[in-house]
Amino acid sequence: MAWNTVSLDWEGTVATLTVDRPDALNALNVETLEAMLEAIAEAEDEGARVLVLTGAGDDAFIAGADIKYMQDLEQDEAMAWGALGHEVADALAAFNGVSIAAVNGYAFGGGCEMAIACDLRVASESALIGNTEIDLGIIPGWGATQRLPQLVGDELARRLIFLGSRLDAKAAEEAGLFGEVVPDEELDERVAELAQELAAQPAMALRAAKRSLNQDGSQTAGLEYEKQAFASLFGTHDQREGMAAFVDGRDPEFE
Repeated sequence: MAWNTVSLDWEGTVATLTVDRPDALNALNVETLEAMLEAIAEAEDEGARVLVLTGAGDDAFIAGADIKYMQDLEQDEAMAWGALGHEVADALAAFNGVSIAAVNGYAFGGGCEMAIACDLRVASESALIGNTEIDLGIIPGWGATQRLPQLVGDELARRLIFLGSRLDAKAAEEAGLFGEVVPDEELDERVAELAQELAAQPAMALRAAKRSLNQDGSQTAGLEYEKQAFASLFGTHDQREGMAAFVDGRDPEFE
């Protein structure tokens, strides 16, 4: 499928979704969000084990949402707009594989929310990130009030959202918002390396781990889900092969 504002490229079982509006710093409009939904679904349908999300050009990952579009929205229109953004972020979070945000520049507002919806985040040294919605008289509307505290803790999340703070890559890494930071010129190579490492992992086990980590509700319910997911992997090819390889002292050959 072809889109005007996003692209989906493949390297084996790794799919890279690029938001391609560099003249607008990859800001998200309705067309782009709808295309992202379709691209994520296509990647999943085609069996991608890893989905990388990034932005075109040298300046921005996703600079935010389309403010010109938002400025005159009525409440019912804003509700639909928020729901669309949530749908994309939720699709990244629920992707049936591992999602990686390759943050290669500005990631403000909705861009930050797309990054933190991914499982992992790798950033270039020049990246800047923040939930800056307060500067526009609004709050994050695509998941940050719930996802950000899980990454950086409640106090820091409140400060970042209340003040609209922008963090450079080093500060974001120290806060736990980025998993790693690399020189700008090494970002693509490092993300590709990480993606291939993840793609080589046993797929069923990765999916079970992700579903367990993503459980909502009480810890008791989450622990019960983990028990069920753990047991469900026994008898699979990858479980048998992984344990046999360990006992035999060789490298496993996962499906």
